[in-house]
Amino acid sequence: MKKYLILYRPFLIFLTKFFLTYLVLTLVYQAYLSSYDVNSVDFITRFVAYNTEQLLRFFKVDFLVLNTPKKALILLEYNQLVVAKMIEGCNSVSVIILFVSFIVAFSGKLKPTLLYVLGGSIFIYALNVVRIALLCSALYWLPQHKTILHDVVFPLFIYGVVFVLWVVWVNKFSLYAK
Repeated sequence: MKKYLILYRPFLIFLTKFFLTYLVLTLVYQAYLSSYDVNSVDFITRFVAYNTEQLLRFFKVDFLVLNTPKKALILLEYNQLVVAKMIEGCNSVSVIILFVSFIVAFSGKLKPTLLYVLGGSIFIYALNVVRIALLCSALYWLPQHKTILHDVVFPLFIYGVVFVLWVVWVNKFSLYAK
């Protein structure tokens, strides 16, 4: 048994670091969410919606974020047509938690790890704002493709970029890169 533990030690360390990081970050995020009423929208989701509004208005799009009293969602209005409902799951926090957990599991030296986690998290957040803006535009112009756009194309977009960030980390910066 001891022989197998030694053989699989790197894999077991990876799993332990990944799941512990994921568990801790998820519990912290759930504690944050529990501080909000069940019928209200949390600050991060609201901030993502307003950043999306700022981005689209920069490009002169008639776009509004509409608050919904006593509902845990935000309506996104594109050219005076509600094209989407934004909920907590749209704010990219769960994707960032997954990203950070993987980077920590394949951690390298402390400073590069912290910088990559910070930079990658900011990049994922910004990319998510762009993703929502593009999705709203696509839903306005191509409403008949709502399901494939929302459920396939745009999740593939953000998860694909996160996968590339992971590959870059493992090959360039982690302890396994050498």
